[in-house]
Amino acid sequence: MNSLQNTDKLLKAFYSDGFTLGMEIFTNGFHQKKLFESIRQMHESVDGFILSFDAFVSQNGKKIHCKKGCSWCCHQPVFALSYELEYLNDFVTRNFDRQKQKEIRKRAKDKKQKLDSLSEKELLNSKVPCPLLENGSCSAYEARPMACRIYLSTNVKTCLDFYQRPEHKNSIPALLDFPMRAGRMMNEGFKSALKTNGMKVEEFRIEEKLDEK
Repeated sequence: MNSLQNTDKLLKAFYSDGFTLGMEIFTNGFHQKKLFESIRQMHESVDGFILSFDAFVSQNGKKIHCKKGCSWCCHQPVFALSYELEYLNDFVTRNFDRQKQKEIRKRAKDKKQKLDSLSEKELLNSKVPCPLLENGSCSAYEARPMACRIYLSTNVKTCLDFYQRPEHKNSIPALLDFPMRAGRMMNEGFKSALKTNGMKVEEFRIEEKLDEK
């Protein structure tokens, strides 16, 4: 079996794992707590894979540069699925006092207003801090969506370049492809299971749902 076939097989396994997790939510009746627990398990699974993958690429001369305090990617639009944003909102409600929640919602509203009128190209190149970004770190790191977890750079200079010159055709972050594809496939499997059971799943920017409460 060649490397392409191996990759396809692994990606299908991630999809299958996500689908299985999603289907288990509906065993003996749906409950939001079961949904959130399954999302937590999916995140844990992807995070564990990324740790293992980091060790592997390190042996081959590469290293994931992402670390606490590096937040260039936290200024670009992040898209997440509705159930991820329910989970994120629940985390914010449970872990922050009312004043902190109010500040986050205000930042979300401000970012939403800034981005809503932009064209698609302007939106993708926009650089406005995430409402959850504080002192260079994510204040809801444990509950961050899949898109944030799998955005892994091997060269922080390319991230800085994309932050400073997003419109430049050569400003491309040096991202690891396979973890991104694997995380997306697991999320796709999870989403498919929810939709199979009649749940509506939509995609939003993070600030569009943090602004709701």
